[in-house]
Amino acid sequence: MSDTAPSESARSTPVAPPPSADPARAALGPTGSDWTLSVADRIESVVGAVRDKTTVPITKVARGVVFGLVAAAAGTAALIFAIVAVVRLHVYLPYHPEGRQVWTSYAVLGAIFMLAGAFFWRKRAARDD
Repeated sequence: MSDTAPSESARSTPVAPPPSADPARAALGPTGSDWTLSVADRIESVVGAVRDKTTVPITKVARGVVFGLVAAAAGTAALIFAIVAVVRLHVYLPYHPEGRQVWTSYAVLGAIFMLAGAFFWRKRAARDD
């Protein structure tokens, strides 16, 4: 055997664990409780509860406002592009070259606004006279 190999008796000796691996638990007094740990836990739970009741709802509202503004901007841009496409639609429809084609875009825009007006007419509130 070499000089570096442990002997048979050294292998069978159990190694004792350190007295306390947790420094916070090592500071415990003879009663088994540490008031600093309980106070720190209590402060942490209070701060967590306050955060859950204030910061979390405000974050949700802020996200809703931001996403709503982004959706409104995208919807406005899409509406403008749709109106421009409808106005330019008459150029791409196959009509006689000498015929008047602009009525098509007027008819489509009129139908869109008529349907929007009918929708809002149904959603109106009744007056109390």
